[in-house]
Amino acid sequence: MSTTPHNGPHVVVVGAGMVAHRFVDSLLSRADGADWRVTIIGEEPRHPYDRVGLTGFFGGATPDELTLDPSVLEDDRVEFLRGDAVTRIDRRGRTVRTVSGRDVSYDHLVLATGSYAAKLAVDGFTHEGCFVYRTLDDVERLRAFVEARSRELGRPLTGMVIGGGLLGLEAAGALQGLDVSCTVVQSSDRLMSAQLDLPGGNALRRLIESRGIKVKTQSITTRLDADRGGKVAGLEFRDGGYERADVVIFTVGVRPRDELARDAALEVHPRGGVLIDAGCQTSDPHILAVGEVANYDGMCVGLVAPGYAMAEVAATRLLGGEASFPGYDLSTKLKLSGVDVASFGDAFAETPGALDVVYADPVAGVYKKLVLSDDAKTLLGGILVGDASAYGSLRPLVGGALGGDPAAYLMPEGGVAAPTAEVPDEALVCSCNSVTAGTIRNAVHDEGCTDVTSIKACTKAGAACGSCVMMVKKIVGTELAKSGAALSSALCEHFEMSRRQLFDAVRVSGLTTFSAVIERFGVGRGCDICKPALASILSTLVGKHVLDGENATLQDTNDHVMANLQKDGSYSVVPRIPGGEITPEGLLVIGQVAKDFNLYTKITGGQRIDLFGARLEQLPEIWKRLVDAGFESGHAYGKSLRTVKSCVGSTWCRYGVQDSVGMAVQLELRYRGLRSPHKLKLGVSGCARECAEARGKDVGVIATEAGWNMYVGGNGGFTPRHAVLFAEGLSDDELLTAIDRFLMYYIFTADRLQRTAPWFEDLDGGIEGLRSVIFDDSLGICADLDAAMATHIDSYEDEWKATIEDPEKVRRFASFVNAPLTPDPSLAYTVERGQPRPATAEEREDGRVLIAGTTLEVRR
Repeated sequence: MSTTPHNGPHVVVVGAGMVAHRFVDSLLSRADGADWRVTIIGEEPRHPYDRVGLTGFFGGATPDELTLDPSVLEDDRVEFLRGDAVTRIDRRGRTVRTVSGRDVSYDHLVLATGSYAAKLAVDGFTHEGCFVYRTLDDVERLRAFVEARSRELGRPLTGMVIGGGLLGLEAAGALQGLDVSCTVVQSSDRLMSAQLDLPGGNALRRLIESRGIKVKTQSITTRLDADRGGKVAGLEFRDGGYERADVVIFTVGVRPRDELARDAALEVHPRGGVLIDAGCQTSDPHILAVGEVANYDGMCVGLVAPGYAMAEVAATRLLGGEASFPGYDLSTKLKLSGVDVASFGDAFAETPGALDVVYADPVAGVYKKLVLSDDAKTLLGGILVGDASAYGSLRPLVGGALGGDPAAYLMPEGGVAAPTAEVPDEALVCSCNSVTAGTIRNAVHDEGCTDVTSIKACTKAGAACGSCVMMVKKIVGTELAKSGAALSSALCEHFEMSRRQLFDAVRVSGLTTFSAVIERFGVGRGCDICKPALASILSTLVGKHVLDGENATLQDTNDHVMANLQKDGSYSVVPRIPGGEITPEGLLVIGQVAKDFNLYTKITGGQRIDLFGARLEQLPEIWKRLVDAGFESGHAYGKSLRTVKSCVGSTWCRYGVQDSVGMAVQLELRYRGLRSPHKLKLGVSGCARECAEARGKDVGVIATEAGWNMYVGGNGGFTPRHAVLFAEGLSDDELLTAIDRFLMYYIFTADRLQRTAPWFEDLDGGIEGLRSVIFDDSLGICADLDAAMATHIDSYEDEWKATIEDPEKVRRFASFVNAPLTPDPSLAYTVERGQPRPATAEEREDGRVLIAGTTLEVRR
């Protein structure tokens, strides 16, 4: 807050949201010592916070973590009046009056009052349990209500989100995070109808429903009913339908907060919003308007990127410069975990003569469309559903030449190689902060920025929604390569070290917790990049159970419950079957468990049996029976050893020359539970006929008359690689030593999520350099590698056995906080080929399904 007297121009900003914060930051950072004064007046009793990241509140983010850079308001030229809304503008006297009765004079007034969330004009929208999804207060009240109502009713709640746009889907994800069974109600024929065409909307619907969120389209709510206590109880629809609901969220759009402007007789659009010109000037030369309250070209848009662009224009104009608002960039990207959606440019192909190039894979839930000019050369827009990885590369190219075959941008990775045309300087890379590719290049060459973090600080590119970070990184890397420098290998913005450097730092320091490591070697609280990476490092070096202490909070979803999350919200159970060898008694146990818990069973390509459809609260009971029968975790959920595949070898096969099964079992038991930068797979073939497909594995072993041949670097995935011959004629002991060192050297030195093939290709000397490390000890580290593997083998503990023996760990496996053994009502199955599978939306609607594992009526 201002404590120093200033005699320069006084700017009063009405509103204290993201756009107001951006305007003040831009104005004062470019004032060049000019004597400006700024007063910000906000009605919320908080500092400005990130509304774009509001859903992060339900993922554990605190209000403090959502707060925008506080240093902007700590400038001695700024006075911040919070919790004191403006009630009147006196244009003639150039003053504003607040609720507290304070009169504040201005030389320039900036209206940044934003918008409010609309509610449907239907009976019952004021019932208790009806919410909007707009502010931190809104989401705090929502969470408090859900927790209290759930305790009151003694059961999980049912929720409805009215509105299937961007915000509605995020709200549905928030409800699901609160263990509320949720349905999204949309009046049009598809979700996100403002951004997606019908095929894209249908693809998104499948993705949303696969997460256990129901979708009801072409449905108009006409009434909300309440129980005797006045709390919402259900919804009635125009077609006569009815849905029970304990909590309702309205996300049916926003309305500009232009009441101050109307009262002050400023020109306002008939449909709402203060009219502005390209310089953000209102009908009063002393008043500007920015953000959602501003109406430009007949539109008010509820996106942060146009608001930031207006803030920059307004600041430039006040400082005497020339700037014009370029119009609305309506590009959007859905921020819902597990659902990848983006829309940009002329997504609906409204440009005359526009062409569509479409790629669709309904099985994988992918729909991609590029809109091109009539000569198929200029990119006009696009829609990406299910895989929006190309969004960062494509959006900056809108309006320019695509630079190659459009199919290259749409095909899955590993198909046609995407063009590598350089993004033009004028291309907008970060729409949130209006940063072009040229600005980023200038920051590299003129400001000395060498990584994404410094680019964020210098240009603000990637500092808002983050969807452009990969493109920023690509541009920075390209520019540094031109000058002979290298892009920073920092793990993330919280650690300047690479994963390899961080591994060494933790190993040498002996630190055993994330908090201790980040306090000594990093900054901040960490993120979803560094936390799982460090969890893997600590697992290797410390060896504690993944759910012990604070390190349990670092795990990914799968590691956190030691099971693979499936598309319908259930989990898979994968016991280890070393080498694919299993006794009849073991088969009977697995079969009985699958039958008792009504699980789908499948023999995998890794020669083990997966059991699908287990509910969260069932996992400990299932695993207790498996552990009692001698099984242990197969680590299908972790970045660790998965399987060691084998043929029957010389034991049975007339062509086999070595005991491939015995070696496969030995390798799997030796490396079980070994955490690594990426998953690991091994294979052992008993002869050169290669029935175990060992050359498709990270480590492949093939038997010969002279001993074992060892292959390394075979990977599947988007970019398949054949393994290359590493050593020939090894004895059993020589083979084990070579694999020990190979795996540990990989774990010690690979980057985060780097598979073995690209890892050793990046090593100095490539495969020959790797041979010299493993066999000639060229780096003098073989003793360390041997010791690290010996420690792993000696300290191995089955994670599931340890879990079911610890009541505290077992308590984590509850479907709902207040009803731990209650089945998740969103799980629904039908029967196909004699086994349960997730029911489709149509099968759910007619009710002839298995629900949460309990047979109601079976569709056959």
